[in-house]
Amino acid sequence: MLLKIVQVGDPILRAGTQPLGRDEIRSAEIQQLIEWMRETMRDAPGVGLAAPQIGLPLRLAIIEDKADAPELDRKPVPFHVIVNPTLTLGGEMVEQMEGCLSLDGFQAKVRRAKAVKVEALSHAGDPVTIEADGWYARILQHEIDHLDGHLYIDRMDTRTFTTVRNSLRFGGQ
Repeated sequence: MLLKIVQVGDPILRAGTQPLGRDEIRSAEIQQLIEWMRETMRDAPGVGLAAPQIGLPLRLAIIEDKADAPELDRKPVPFHVIVNPTLTLGGEMVEQMEGCLSLDGFQAKVRRAKAVKVEALSHAGDPVTIEADGWYARILQHEIDHLDGHLYIDRMDTRTFTTVRNSLRFGGQ
């Protein structure tokens, strides 16, 4: 089942998220949601999708990157789920072009840490620690930003950026 991806200007993207308990993560509902999110992300196509992007205030995101572009510090990343992640930044800061499924048709240069450490729960509710660098570190930062109510455009001090349609729909919130 393909889910609707929420676009910039919808208040859910700024609302923040609620953590999930281990039993909730393992529930049939959340496991089905993960599969629908995977189908939606692949169809878009994208390399990550956070629950707020499909209208749910849950602290859950999925990631998968099949691309291999060494010149962009990009290597394939297998499909996985992060739930209730905490992020520790490391290494130097790098600036690269970045886009988002919730800002369809736009890109901008965004400055992010080159390396990160993420502690989270997996799709099974088990603790995981991820140490990533390059493009994978960027994806993790981007998706965790979504869970905290932030978009990549916030890194450019442009929180008021929105589509015309959503500006009319939500009164420029």
